[in-house]
Amino acid sequence: MEKYIDLHTHSLKSDGSMTPAEVVREAKKAGLAAIALSDHDTVDGLPEAIAEGKKIGVEVIPAIEFSVQSKTETHILGYFIDYNNPDLKQMLKEVVDLRIERNHVTTARLNELGFDITLEEVRALAPNNFVGRAHFARVLMDKGYTESVKEGFDKYMSVGKYAYCEKQRLTARDAVELISKCGGISFLAHPHLTKLPDDELRDFLLELKGYGLCGLEGYYTDYTPEMQEKYQALASELGLMISGGTDFHAAMKPHISIGTGLGNMKIPYSVLEKMKERI
Repeated sequence: MEKYIDLHTHSLKSDGSMTPAEVVREAKKAGLAAIALSDHDTVDGLPEAIAEGKKIGVEVIPAIEFSVQSKTETHILGYFIDYNNPDLKQMLKEVVDLRIERNHVTTARLNELGFDITLEEVRALAPNNFVGRAHFARVLMDKGYTESVKEGFDKYMSVGKYAYCEKQRLTARDAVELISKCGGISFLAHPHLTKLPDDELRDFLLELKGYGLCGLEGYYTDYTPEMQEKYQALASELGLMISGGTDFHAAMKPHISIGTGLGNMKIPYSVLEKMKERI
């Protein structure tokens, strides 16, 4: 019987969301053989997720998703990382410090737009104090300013919107090289969000390949069949591997299901096998 996987999942530990162990149990319920827990700029959830995976029979790949400097939105995924690597821990501290600065900017800009919210209200949704844009969007929804988390995100905090703060600690090259230093393999997440024309995306991937990039996300929730075919063909042309995942965020993105995304995605285990061969 074919086995399926999801290599792009998150555990935000926030109100209405899931702990790392709960994400793994959700994967088990969905019949998945393996997942990668790839939280944004943190590895805090990995020990819990890996332990739960061993307990219930779900393979958990240690991973991370870095937001990097970009005119649009560029994320680098790292798989099979040594999450105890001291260089990684030091860099994550610097990334978190900058994230705190960004959160103050986002709060101030939302206030300027007329929204009566405080950073304390947003932090209350993240008991681990790891605040992201989705938490701001959740507060906007809870206070009746928007109908959904997605609406708040799209209108006010997506790239180019007024409350979006573009400051990032790492360049794409930094992220790729750090992942390699941690024994992992790096992939460009959801390349369509970079908004790069096809020729510029190709050049960007070739540049990052020179620094150690291993692949790109060939399966993703938002892809049309044509996009999936295009990105998988591009990876093959450039000698890159593919990964794939839903970008599952539990209650923060309730329309996305673990393993299947919007309902019809299936990522074969063979994708993970090829990644393991590279490792």
